[in-house]
Amino acid sequence: MSNSTKYVFVTGGVTSSLGKGIISASLAKLLQARGYSVTIQKLDPYINIDPGTLNPYEHGECFVTDDGAETDLDLGHYERFLNVPTSQANNITTGRIYQSVIEKERKGEFLGKTVQVIPHITDEIKNRIQILGTQGIYDIVITEIGGTVGDIESLPYIEAVRQMMWEFDNDCIVVHLTLVPYLAAAGELKTKPTQHSVKQLLELGVQPDILCCRTEHELDLTLRKKIAKFCNVSMNAVIESRDAESIYDVPLLMQEEELDKVVLEKLGLPSKSIPKLDSWKVFLDRLKNPKEEVVIGLVGKYVELKDAYKSISESFIHAGVANEVRVNVKWIHSERLTQNNINDELSGLNGILVAPGFGSRGISGKIEAVKFARENKIPFLGICLGMQCAVIEFARNVLNLTDAHTTEIAEDCPHPVISMMEEQKNISNLGGTMRLGAYKCQLKSNSNSFRAYNTDKISERHRHRFEFNNDYLDAFEKAGMISTGKNPETGLVEVVEIPSHPWFVGAQFHPEYKSTVANPHPLFVAFVNATKEYKNTIK
Repeated sequence: MSNSTKYVFVTGGVTSSLGKGIISASLAKLLQARGYSVTIQKLDPYINIDPGTLNPYEHGECFVTDDGAETDLDLGHYERFLNVPTSQANNITTGRIYQSVIEKERKGEFLGKTVQVIPHITDEIKNRIQILGTQGIYDIVITEIGGTVGDIESLPYIEAVRQMMWEFDNDCIVVHLTLVPYLAAAGELKTKPTQHSVKQLLELGVQPDILCCRTEHELDLTLRKKIAKFCNVSMNAVIESRDAESIYDVPLLMQEEELDKVVLEKLGLPSKSIPKLDSWKVFLDRLKNPKEEVVIGLVGKYVELKDAYKSISESFIHAGVANEVRVNVKWIHSERLTQNNINDELSGLNGILVAPGFGSRGISGKIEAVKFARENKIPFLGICLGMQCAVIEFARNVLNLTDAHTTEIAEDCPHPVISMMEEQKNISNLGGTMRLGAYKCQLKSNSNSFRAYNTDKISERHRHRFEFNNDYLDAFEKAGMISTGKNPETGLVEVVEIPSHPWFVGAQFHPEYKSTVANPHPLFVAFVNATKEYKNTIK
């Protein structure tokens, strides 16, 4: 059976966190640079319907797409590398697979048959894998399978891959990412974990076509021959994946290893043009050779786990390169910030970003950080809850509404400057009350946000439940905090600014989700530029 779309499956062995997402994104970047239309999807083996309700400590950041899908953070890597938006179809969980099959069973679509993992669950997985391929847009669909081979949760996915390899013959290949550990006591790299990992895949009926070997040291010819021989792959299909200085080095390292070339050969596709990646190389050169440095404090409650703010830290890299500066992020735990230690904790910063989040933990520290940035004229960017903290701080300390708060935390507070819209209050399903995905925003001219975007019409992604309470808007604007961005359809406040402050912007949306290597986000670019100017004025 032949198929116009080709499928590349990326599996992982030995251990988790080897970087399947980065390898997938790097391969996609190289194939895209050769002129192919490529997309990537992630299959997650957990039973949650999506990562939206997962604690960031469990799973890192929840990445939101234009169409409102709450997805795995790897989709952020896919967008940042490819500069192409992802969607609901790019992230599939076991929970969603089972939910769909059970709904079909309840509707009687299986005609009374016993519903089983094979064929019903595996058929659903195969259908989901092929949704992107059947659109006629993509030449190649790369499918990353979460978890590690041998995990009980991953078995239906590996079985679906086995079936597709059989059904589509030459249109599917498997890239298996493994670890080749270095044993210091023996002074050598060990290939046995890779051999065992491939053996596990073979027991499940899948022969990998290409092996990407994560290693700290060079994989010499002898080791490559040994791996090829014991794992049934050709010599040129043993790819060395050395630890890199930056994730943005990986596409070039994979190009040196000819990963893209081997993939195209295995899929029977022509090489087309050789990928030049000139702009990518310029980006890397600027990343590694900044002209100056700035220090920006990221104030959040998950700072022990950097992945909880992955898109923000990557946006700082993109914006830093655009400004030819290195952004050194100082991670500041909002729970530990108080009136007494705020000067010590935040002194020496060139800018302050108050991060998004949900719940009451650490919110008082975020409000203190906003006050410090506002009073000391330090460039400030507040995102989502960070913007709401800016509103609360201003209400308390400028409007003298000392008990102003958000109804998320203080339901019956006398001054709910942040509250839930009336039409959302009766929805019991938590996901249903969220404003998710892309919404339009109209910007006021002569504002920092307008100057950043250089247009008055923008579209940005949201992930929140509570809004600026428009009953208080007049009072805020008279006191000096202006709404410079509104949703043109609902009148909801999207952006607040303080014109008397050098650069103070609060955004209800999440600009970090749309920043890519090719298109650094304008709000981050403007913010980093403001921190650079601030640093130079205080010298």
